[in-house]
Amino acid sequence: MRLAQSGLIALVVGLALGLIGRQLLRSRVRLSIAEATLCGIVGAIVGGTVAGLVLGRPDDPYPLATGIGAVIGTLIVLLVVDRYAWLKRKPTQGARELMAAGESARVEFKSSARYNLHSKQRDERIELVIAKTVAAFANSDGGVLLIGVNDDGQAVGLDNDLQFMKQPDLDRFELWLRDWLGTSLGLVAATDVDISFESVDGCDVCVVRVPASTRPVVVTAGKEKKRALFVRAGNSTRELQVDEALAYSANRWRSRALRRSLK
Repeated sequence: MRLAQSGLIALVVGLALGLIGRQLLRSRVRLSIAEATLCGIVGAIVGGTVAGLVLGRPDDPYPLATGIGAVIGTLIVLLVVDRYAWLKRKPTQGARELMAAGESARVEFKSSARYNLHSKQRDERIELVIAKTVAAFANSDGGVLLIGVNDDGQAVGLDNDLQFMKQPDLDRFELWLRDWLGTSLGLVAATDVDISFESVDGCDVCVVRVPASTRPVVVTAGKEKKRALFVRAGNSTRELQVDEALAYSANRWRSRALRRSLK
């Protein structure tokens, strides 16, 4: 009977902690209510048990220590499970497979990151488009940007962009791209982005994998430092107006995350 009562208490406490933890970490985790409840149960049991072992009284631990241990355990389990879920959702296809599938809400092609095919010169507007696309993926469900691929899904390479580097190699290109994303999106958002290179049909293609962000990623550009929020709408990138940005952010992230992004 006592074991059944303990199990029922753990279930109720775990349910409550899972829902509370999901709300507290809403800007960091994106788990369903059922997933959060399961995390709460596991976290409460593990955390409470660890607290008892630390105090040397696993059979009858102090209630306060058990409660603190359950809360900490729940938060840790929530974060770990959410990270695992994101890794499972992360696109794993290579550049060739992504090119064959075509552009979508989570895949975008860009012929270049700096070079204007018409003027044959470096174009800051094209650089800004790269930042907007990365931000839009981050503010939506994540995605992959392929640089060096034209609209028809054909590899055209990075030679046009490399001519603007001090040394025309892929390492310099990656350094420039990370610096640019850090400047336009912020260092935190730039750090989350994974950048790699693949050879397709004899051409180098830059593969930029962008995870869904736990907070708004705002693009800052121009001498006037204008700030704007971009999201994916189908297979296109869209800038939200102020009222739209506020409504979108309030629905997707906690207001605390929104305030941090605007500092």
